[in-house]
Amino acid sequence: METVLIAKNITKSFSKGINALNKVSFTLVKGKVLVIMGPSGSGKSTLIRTINGLETFDEGELNVLGIKIDSNIDERKIKKIRRRVGMVFQQFNLFPHLTILENITLAPINVQKRQQTEAEEFGMYLLSQMGIDSHAKKYPNQLSGGEQQRVAIVRALALKPELLLFDEPTSALDPERINEVLDAMRNLANQGMTMVVVTHEIDFAKEVSDKVLFLDNGKVIEISSPDIFFSNASHERSRKFLNQLDKN
Repeated sequence: METVLIAKNITKSFSKGINALNKVSFTLVKGKVLVIMGPSGSGKSTLIRTINGLETFDEGELNVLGIKIDSNIDERKIKKIRRRVGMVFQQFNLFPHLTILENITLAPINVQKRQQTEAEEFGMYLLSQMGIDSHAKKYPNQLSGGEQQRVAIVRALALKPELLLFDEPTSALDPERINEVLDAMRNLANQGMTMVVVTHEIDFAKEVSDKVLFLDNGKVIEISSPDIFFSNASHERSRKFLNQLDKN
């Protein structure tokens, strides 16, 4: 199977000698979903942001879609990666002065130099797939949080990415809106999209992930299948984390 992502000993320290990431290694193959879990401050967001160059690292190497990057930042390589990797953030980050369709077509037209007609047709197709094509001419503040996050997913998909990253995409949503976004992500997984997802949504992780990576204090505590991780985690720290989630 084609390997999409390889991380080797990724290490990052912030000031005062605090390790945000400590020799993190993993691989991801095409069409699979890796879920990253762990307590607050464990390094989850830092890790996922290294994949598309939003966060630098001090040691180690990443191979993203055959493009190798290390601690010596090469902006040309980062740009190549970002053309092929989409990302959905905790906050929707939509431009408030642009319509939904304009938000979606901005990057395809300006970055990928696609024709406006083609970009708009594909954007409308994606909005339809998400069930929100009727909102194309609206502005972000006219949509609910769940709808805005689905627009953010469409915006990432509009670049036709080979890998899609999600950094706690439901954490800013009201509880009743969470399932709208998770259902959209389930559909993407079912369609074979390669994904890395930072989330605390246990049911989603059980259903969609192929592997679960558990981080604590910047270290990989374990990587296992969801069947094993959620029913018989090998590490006591993992079991304690899951017990705490169950109580919340």
